[in-house]
Amino acid sequence: MVEVKVYKGGSVATRDVDAGAFGTKVLGRTLKDAVVMYEANQRQGTVRAKTRSQVRGGNKKLYPQKHTGRARMGTTKSPIWRGGGRIHPPQPRDLSYAMPKKARRVALRNAIFTKFRDGEVGIADGWPTDAPSTQSAVAILSQLDMGRSVTVVTDGADKTVYKSLRNVPLVDVACLDDLNARQVLLRRYLVLTPAAYESLEKRFAQTSADQKQGETS
Repeated sequence: MVEVKVYKGGSVATRDVDAGAFGTKVLGRTLKDAVVMYEANQRQGTVRAKTRSQVRGGNKKLYPQKHTGRARMGTTKSPIWRGGGRIHPPQPRDLSYAMPKKARRVALRNAIFTKFRDGEVGIADGWPTDAPSTQSAVAILSQLDMGRSVTVVTDGADKTVYKSLRNVPLVDVACLDDLNARQVLLRRYLVLTPAAYESLEKRFAQTSADQKQGETS
């Protein structure tokens, strides 16, 4: 059991939560591979430089081959000249790749487990619903003492909460279906809405039960 801060009705209390649904140990290699994959998938891969054949200019020989006392030289497009082409330059490419779905799921589960283990998870209710309100949303994070670096997770796409926190530095809003290991580890604290916590616990509790059943059979 771990202790989690719970915000409800303007006050903060603590609640004992069974983190067993999120695992008992961290698979560091799987977690690291998932974070590297998500980082690689965000790279645009648009870096580009020109070869000597792509540099604009003429191919006229600059000066005679011999009897000048200088090194022989053909064109200013040469890579050894300033403004010339590059040798084996970077070219646009797709840097994205994918891990198996089960591995990504394990990585997310491990990332959430580390937050519960370190006491960096909060459950908060009372978010703005009618209209965006940055002041109200930030006040909730301040009450939880988690306003410096936090990811707020909602059960579904909540535009009101997103608009309330989109201009707050180091605060991200993520939908539960879009949550991944990198996003969990990107910020120090993880704040869940009650509906998001219930859905998350139900999802991984079922996974944990299936794994135990497979080990015993």
